[in-house]
Amino acid sequence: MSATSPVPTTPTHPIRSLLILGGGSEIALAFAERCVAAGLDRLVLAGRAGGTVDDAAASMLASHPDVRVEVAGFDGAATATHSGALHTLDEQHGPFDTILIAFGALGQPFDLAHDPHAAAELVHLNFAGAVSSALASIEVLRGQPGARLMIISSIAAVRPRVGNLIYGSAKAGLDAFATELRAPAREVGVEVSIVRPGFVHGRMTEGLDAAPFATTPAAVAEDMFAGAMAGRAVIHSPNALAPVGRVLRSLPGPVWRRISAG
Repeated sequence: MSATSPVPTTPTHPIRSLLILGGGSEIALAFAERCVAAGLDRLVLAGRAGGTVDDAAASMLASHPDVRVEVAGFDGAATATHSGALHTLDEQHGPFDTILIAFGALGQPFDLAHDPHAAAELVHLNFAGAVSSALASIEVLRGQPGARLMIISSIAAVRPRVGNLIYGSAKAGLDAFATELRAPAREVGVEVSIVRPGFVHGRMTEGLDAAPFATTPAAVAEDMFAGAMAGRAVIHSPNALAPVGRVLRSLPGPVWRRISAG
């Protein structure tokens, strides 16, 4: 496929039963709202107990009393528990036609004095935790009609910059994994979509200077839903980031470091 060829699409199904791993994510919750508007029947928000997950569930229940909304425990960093946790979620709340992996952390801006242990923990959550969750999700999705796994990556995965080197590198690893996961997952009936949002205004980026093409959780959710319904393998948000990403990937290293340092 050439660099300018469109990402292939496949037939898709409505989203009726959605499990969000990282249920407090603003993007994920906006996506859930969009799915509710299109007929979502059951929503499970899985995450660490308390805080944003419980608040999100209460808000969803208040706004959508006809939708079955439930909260469940899940720790994205606890990779040893993921297989058992996903099977338990499926037994208690499923079956699901769609699972969205939405947990992650941006971490502190990178410099050479960055704490090595903190760096390793950030990579573990953003990369290892997501990889483990993806494989465990496919275990429970296989055999379900219209099974879909959506993984939130980042445009930072296309070309990590020094300022977000640890986060961007972890997302680059996840992005590469998810891209190649698509073929074996399809063999067991699960479609995989990678979501690459740009800078999103929200809790994670509060206090940071907005990057070009900055967007909102609601706008990302709209792009995610449209991409999911079209069966797209890669969903950029905004869509303009697709050609931008190709340009960034091709820039010589010295040029990229010069323009990304600003």
